[in-house]
Amino acid sequence: MHQENETVRIESFSDAVFAIAITLLIIEIKVPSREQVHQLGLWCALLNLWPSYLAFLTSFATILVIWIQHHWIFVLVNRYDHSLFYLNGLLLLFVTIIPFPTSLLAEYLLFREARVASNIYTGMFLAISFSFDLLWRHVSKCLLIKESVPPKKEDAKLITRHYRHAPLLYLGAFGMSFISEPLSIAMCLLLAFLYALRGWPFKLPI
Repeated sequence: MHQENETVRIESFSDAVFAIAITLLIIEIKVPSREQVHQLGLWCALLNLWPSYLAFLTSFATILVIWIQHHWIFVLVNRYDHSLFYLNGLLLLFVTIIPFPTSLLAEYLLFREARVASNIYTGMFLAISFSFDLLWRHVSKCLLIKESVPPKKEDAKLITRHYRHAPLLYLGAFGMSFISEPLSIAMCLLLAFLYALRGWPFKLPI
């Protein structure tokens, strides 16, 4: 029972971090100033904020998917070790940082510094994919429920298939940020939506 309570505490703490990070994203979308509205009109001023909308949507979708997949993992765990705390903490560290590169991207996507902003933005998602991979590798090797019924075992195999290629794909998005900033952001958004679908598209034997 103590082991189960500890895993519940880990997930509860993680849920709070996810909730705070995802809430902070909307703060970065600023209301147009009166000067902008006077010059352009409210509709045009709002439309000019499209980089903020794009960054917000991409970050929101990514955090939401991470939260869902994080829960998916912890359903399969009923015990813990110290490594689980630290690896989970590493993932949460990167999640809490997401609002900063989101704000950076929204601010500079249309300017000369867009490449640096997109490098940092996609690099953060690359770091998250590596930390998530490390967390799952540890859980799958050391902490899975031994008495798992077949559906749970299938879930474990599905998660492994699901994330086998994630670091490589996000590395591709990071590399693309040196070539085309909008395309690299589009890749991150596409990956978030695709990873929201369980099991896509690598249904290969483990």
